[in-house]
Amino acid sequence: MNKNIENNRSAESLYLILASVFVASLVSCNLIFQKFFQLDIWLPFIGTYTFEQSVGLLPYPITFLVTDIISEVYGQKRANKVVTAGLFASIFMLIIVTVSDMTQAASWSPVDDQTFSSVFGLSGAAVFASMMAYLIAQYIDVRVFHFWKRLTNGKHLWLRNNASTMFSQFVDTFSVLFLLCLFDVIAWDRFSILLLNGFLFKVFFAAFDTPIAYGLIYFIRKKFGLKFGEEIH
Repeated sequence: MNKNIENNRSAESLYLILASVFVASLVSCNLIFQKFFQLDIWLPFIGTYTFEQSVGLLPYPITFLVTDIISEVYGQKRANKVVTAGLFASIFMLIIVTVSDMTQAASWSPVDDQTFSSVFGLSGAAVFASMMAYLIAQYIDVRVFHFWKRLTNGKHLWLRNNASTMFSQFVDTFSVLFLLCLFDVIAWDRFSILLLNGFLFKVFFAAFDTPIAYGLIYFIRKKFGLKFGEEIH
């Protein structure tokens, strides 16, 4: 009895840690996504290829890895709860940043109003685009993951992880860029290259994080004595 209580507490603690990583990654994306970078990469048969993308892309794939792990171990409902929590965290962050941007900096402040606005002054259109893309992609990721889980009877984690992540990441990349271009935050002539670069990066990360997902899920199952396909409720 005491062991079951201890396992339940440990499972909840792990859930909170995963949820915290998810929310932190998501909020980070929304804070830094306005900066874009260039990276020259040499590719066989192509030569030098200039990779252009928002720095917000860097932590964002972690959110899909976390939701896939939660979906596999804790189930679809708890994964959706984390997605919803991420939405409220982003809205709260937006309110705090907006209020902070509206206040006037003191004359001795190391960061003046113009500098603060340049870094944290999020445009309404950009935030709306990010929020809508986030909602669409994350809920699709959870739904597609469980669609493949039912179809494969809980087998082939690599297929579920990659199929759900790649599809939802394409939807996310397309949605946010389309809305940013629609509201004139980004020029339309950047749409195709940013879409291609963003999707290729996310496909690479989806393949890269598969062994990580396998390792973490194996560890969690072993720690809590879960049978194949069993979830923590």
